[in-house]
Amino acid sequence: MAADSLLKVIFEHEGVFIHPSSNESPTEDSLISGSLRIVDKDAEVFVEFKPVEETVDTSNMLCAGKDSSSVMEWDQCPGEKLLESQQSYETEWDMVNAVSFKKKSCTNGEGALNHSHEKSGGAFSFALSDLRSVTLKEEGWTFLVLKLKESCSSPPALHFHQGGSKEFLESLRRFALLSEAPEDESCLLVGSPIKALSQSFENLLDDNNFGLVQKFRKDPYVTTLGGFSKVTNYIFDAFRGTEEQHQRPPEEVADLLGEVIPGLEINQQEEPGFEVITRIDLGTRPEVTRTGPLSSEDWSKHQDAEGRMINISRLKQTIFKGGLCHAVRKEAWKFLLGYVPWDSSLEERKIAQRAKTDEYFRMKLQWKSVSEEQERRNSRLRDYRSLIEKDVNRTDRSNHFYEGIDNPGLVLLHDILMTYCMLDFDLGYVQGMSDLLSPILYVMESEVDAFWCFVSFMDQMHQNFEEQMQGMKTQLIQLGTLLRLLDLSFWNYLESQDSGFLYFCFRWLLIRFKRELSFHDVLRLWEVMWTGLPCDNFHLLVCCAILDSEKQKIMEENYGFNEILKHINELSMKLDVEEVLQKAEGICQQIRSCKDLPRSISVILGLGAAPGPGPAPGPGLDPDSDVRDCGVAASLRPSRRPEACSNGLLRESSSHNGCRVAFMS
Repeated sequence: MAADSLLKVIFEHEGVFIHPSSNESPTEDSLISGSLRIVDKDAEVFVEFKPVEETVDTSNMLCAGKDSSSVMEWDQCPGEKLLESQQSYETEWDMVNAVSFKKKSCTNGEGALNHSHEKSGGAFSFALSDLRSVTLKEEGWTFLVLKLKESCSSPPALHFHQGGSKEFLESLRRFALLSEAPEDESCLLVGSPIKALSQSFENLLDDNNFGLVQKFRKDPYVTTLGGFSKVTNYIFDAFRGTEEQHQRPPEEVADLLGEVIPGLEINQQEEPGFEVITRIDLGTRPEVTRTGPLSSEDWSKHQDAEGRMINISRLKQTIFKGGLCHAVRKEAWKFLLGYVPWDSSLEERKIAQRAKTDEYFRMKLQWKSVSEEQERRNSRLRDYRSLIEKDVNRTDRSNHFYEGIDNPGLVLLHDILMTYCMLDFDLGYVQGMSDLLSPILYVMESEVDAFWCFVSFMDQMHQNFEEQMQGMKTQLIQLGTLLRLLDLSFWNYLESQDSGFLYFCFRWLLIRFKRELSFHDVLRLWEVMWTGLPCDNFHLLVCCAILDSEKQKIMEENYGFNEILKHINELSMKLDVEEVLQKAEGICQQIRSCKDLPRSISVILGLGAAPGPGPAPGPGLDPDSDVRDCGVAASLRPSRRPEACSNGLLRESSSHNGCRVAFMS
């Protein structure tokens, strides 16, 4: 899988200069001449400067010259003492890997940009989304001062002695909104990237009408994580057709969406035999409150003398209501994810840890001992490695745990994901999995513990990443069912705008809101959901809570297909996790108190027997059960494959004669 095939050069101009610092007089020898480029890499736009003597593109190299089988020390902040080293039973496996590193607590802005200056004689690269402003200045020629959002890591001024500044700015305008600063007309403020206006979007849309469908069908994860994050008019055209065609007929939209999500059956005919429910009175939504996070002291109170956890139901309820303080997470997450049993003693956990360490490094040795000749004959392993290296190099790089060059956190991300491929070679690596691992490694600070917690998390999320996308299909159908129940008028509005298939929620579900919330809010949300409370598939109610907060604006502003997609996308990093959790819990209580709850809702949320004929759904969640048996894992078991009926409801297999439910306005 060649990386070059995913790169498109949008703008390139040679003869751009970097001058020496202001206290030095520029001379011909002191000027650094280079090539300035704007490139599209995997649906993300970058600005790159490379001196003329530069021959190696270091932006595509991960830890160049380093091998994770050697001991490395992360020393980006001089004067700090080594805070933590993985010295334990793992040191017996040093020939496979032993990474020692410092936690980087300083925020002096020394990141990949400054390291590039030091090691590459002026070369630098940054994402357009990181650019804050561009200031135009004149000194007989035009030069541009670029300011990044991290102000202490901005690149040097770019001097256009041979012209080209106007063309550079025009190219930027294809991907970002440039507006004059109120206090300085020479300063252009850079707005959110607007890939909508770029010709490079042809990478996502192979032709005018069906490119999105083809791209999504080929690789839904890359398309969702990359393309769908850039809102464009072309997306709507993929479903609407050309202006001359006006709106596509419903059956054609159904065909297109059926291709987007393979296997999703959309029946345009009304089916007989449904119980038609016009409205369901859910009653008043109760007000709920949240508490503070569980402290280390409170966590200790839930352990007996041998280290076994006690009062587990109460403990999970406390975690659900307030989360965990960070000091507790490293231990508590192992229980919440099912890595260690709740009833295990401290001594039992130590013995299990030793066995898990052996097992991990044996699997790691499998891929590290593969020769170049072997890998040359194993295309799948090469593809996995290539995709992992590419994704790791851009995962959470703004987080201090992963920023900078030669960061051992990146090495560990890479090694854990490669080792997971050895555990599950059929699945291997799919884009988005690095997003799930990153917070876990950040909390665990241990390669072995992070790996096994990630394995447990992937047990829940596995079907999200499988080729048939059964997990995603099921969740989108279930989410639509819940939205119909909660607000039928809003659901009807979404359907009227060709948005009833909720594809704008795809990224939310795929990686559990990882790119919608701040990093630390993600930690809080995940640990709350891992309790398995207060119902199955609570993450779907989180989706409902977010949409419930936005529905008034969407309908009052009469948002169409494009505007809905753009609005939902722009919620990223603007959500308050505590407010969302509070509303989601209130929705759960409101649904639970409904006397005439449709059976399909009871099945989705695991709320026990519901009124009406047909077999009762399985029992609700046992608070003391392994968390892996709840949430997504429960809803995605393939024992009874759901089908989609015309309104998107789950339709039971014909072998069951249960009551069918439809919602109509």
